[in-house]
Amino acid sequence: MSRFERYLTVWVFLCILVGIGLGQAMPEVFQAIGRLEVAQVNLPVGLLIWVMVIPMLLRVDFASLSQVRRHWKGMGITLFVNWAVKPFSMALLGWVFVRHLFAPYLPADQLDSYIAGLILLAAAPCTAMVFVWSRLTGGHPLFTLSQVALNDAIMVFAFAPIVALLLGMSAIIVPWDTLITSVVLYIVIPVIVAQLLRRALLARGPAALEAALGRIGPWSIAALLATLVLLFAFQGQAILQKPVVIALLAVPILIQVIFNSALAYWLNRRVGESHDVACPSALIGASNFFELAVAAAISLFGFDSGAALATVVGVLIEVPVMLLVVHVVNRSKGWYEQGAQGA
Repeated sequence: MSRFERYLTVWVFLCILVGIGLGQAMPEVFQAIGRLEVAQVNLPVGLLIWVMVIPMLLRVDFASLSQVRRHWKGMGITLFVNWAVKPFSMALLGWVFVRHLFAPYLPADQLDSYIAGLILLAAAPCTAMVFVWSRLTGGHPLFTLSQVALNDAIMVFAFAPIVALLLGMSAIIVPWDTLITSVVLYIVIPVIVAQLLRRALLARGPAALEAALGRIGPWSIAALLATLVLLFAFQGQAILQKPVVIALLAVPILIQVIFNSALAYWLNRRVGESHDVACPSALIGASNFFELAVAAAISLFGFDSGAALATVVGVLIEVPVMLLVVHVVNRSKGWYEQGAQGA
């Protein structure tokens, strides 16, 4: 992890301050930006999301899916936690905390929107940052790559139905056309573009791909931070009035990260998978493809929605919480291997 990535939370906080300040100083400018949309998709944000996502997807090699059979138990646990547990547990946590425990302290007209943002966050498994977390734990590189590739392939087909199902269960009306448009714009097209670009670069040799990744890699974080400035320029007034909202929304996200990572780690230990497989399995179950979640929240509910704010809170706590998970799985390696050998 580069020094810049290590301090991502600091840059996010700075973007919050800059966005709020600019939003208060130049509200007309950001209102004009908000009106630049086609089919409920904001064009400046759409461009930023592509710049954010494509360099990450460029790292994904779908040919690595051939490695799935070698660690099918770990892969099964990854898929179980990511698709059968994570979105539904977050919907439950949102209902418990947002709808009930924290409801008196949150804006009543945004409760549904906050829950929607939490669901969008949980329904998108991490794509790129999991490579960083896996490397910090000595994770199996081929397993990490294959689970990311498989999750991305599933996400193309499963993201929209799961989000629609859970939002429907939460009594939130979902415009299907906007949701499908978001999936096509922010998953399907970037995957196709990234894979075509990857193939073209590999035709010139692996060194060309690595050089390109080194050059365009920082674009992802820069685009993310620029998106956050726009988001907080629109959210600024609400945050200044109720800053406690961010802290309250962080609670269910934090609980979900701890629960999902612990569940995946423990299940891998129970079935006897090696520690270098359990680490990336636990890490991808805990982290989120927050770039997609932010983009979908903006498309579905708008810049100034509670859903957009909830997804941004996920960005805010992602790095420090995942570094905590990395620390735990590294320190518990002895305990893990002792139990896995007896499985």
